[in-house]
Amino acid sequence: MNRSHFSRPVWRRPDRAPPPDQPIAAPERVDLAVVGGGLQGLSTAYAAACKGMSVRIIEARSLGEGASGLNGGQVIPGLKYDPEWLVQHFGEARGTALVDFAAGTADAVFRLIETEGLDVERVRSGWIHAAHTHTALAAAGERNRQWRARGADVVLLNGAETALLTGATGYLGGWLDRRGGTINPLAFTLELARLATEVGVKIATGVSATRLRREGTNWQVETTAGHAVTARAVVIATNAYSDRLVPGLARSLVPLHSFQVATAPLSEQMQASILPHGQAVSDSRRILVYYRKSPDGRLVLGGRGRMSEPRSEKDWAHLQQAMIRLFPQIEGVAIEHRWFGRVAMTSDHLPHVHEPEKGLLAVAGCQGRGVGLMTALGPRLADYIEHGDPAALPFPVSPIRPIPLHALRQIGVGAMIAWYRMLDGFED
Repeated sequence: MNRSHFSRPVWRRPDRAPPPDQPIAAPERVDLAVVGGGLQGLSTAYAAACKGMSVRIIEARSLGEGASGLNGGQVIPGLKYDPEWLVQHFGEARGTALVDFAAGTADAVFRLIETEGLDVERVRSGWIHAAHTHTALAAAGERNRQWRARGADVVLLNGAETALLTGATGYLGGWLDRRGGTINPLAFTLELARLATEVGVKIATGVSATRLRREGTNWQVETTAGHAVTARAVVIATNAYSDRLVPGLARSLVPLHSFQVATAPLSEQMQASILPHGQAVSDSRRILVYYRKSPDGRLVLGGRGRMSEPRSEKDWAHLQQAMIRLFPQIEGVAIEHRWFGRVAMTSDHLPHVHEPEKGLLAVAGCQGRGVGLMTALGPRLADYIEHGDPAALPFPVSPIRPIPLHALRQIGVGAMIAWYRMLDGFED
């Protein structure tokens, strides 16, 4: 495929040397094998190695080539659902523990960057959920009430305040969660990989896991390197890039493509009016757009793209149109970067933790909150692997439930996205 219309994302790589690649040159035996070198896999591996476990990561691509390095770098605490719903759905004890975990996911990211001195650009001035209808604004008010009751640093914004903080037009108000922020996601992924190797994690890139099989009380992971890795426990951290390695896992998820564009660096005047304090923003449309400024002063905006890979620059046109609609003042500013990545949605919009057999774990479904969620989840997975206590996991372990007529569901999602985009246009 001709990919001349693609470009690399705007994110800078760290100035430090990249983590060393350590090929699987012979059969290995470790405590933990992790399939997937994104944020979930790296965070779990790092936490497990800090506990004294021997860990091998098997990554099919290069580090940062999946969603962990391609995402928009928004660090959003919480989940799609509000605290009271979570407590009602999961019960008082489990629901409250889950709310507490979700409240601290952004903390986990910024604390790790600060305490370990990671070479990662970051701004922690909050995340805004911008409301474009009165219904969305009422929902923001309810979410504000629930989180404020739990002591969160959040505030409801009126239309004028939202316009002042975002520089965008067309919003009736919004909700500012000061716990959130932005980071350079590629730098964070690579720095977390470096940190993991420094505590003994071995990372092999360009190597795929091809088969899993039990070997007594252990697992054997066969690989394209020609050598197998035997492990006491295995974590499948492939999320939207899951294949047939674990039966039914890929068919339990709906993979979507998230497309992003970035402008040329904005002028000083535009910098002062567009996101002047550096917040991240997602809006309330059915097919939402999300945006922020990059460390070098570009406006970066993303949203859902076509279900298949892009064929030309026209596949990003809807994002450029959304950018002009929100920020008419940037018309004429060049779009210098276009890229996309794959994300996975679950049918109930919650992350899923699976343990199809003892010692085999899989987690999938970030719902747009993967940076904080997967970073914070890693230490919990490591605790569970070490002690086997289900209380270590914020989410209950659930069976893998493939989506009926999965291929048709994917086609239906594409049609639904087109329909929702049209409805959103009527509301503008």
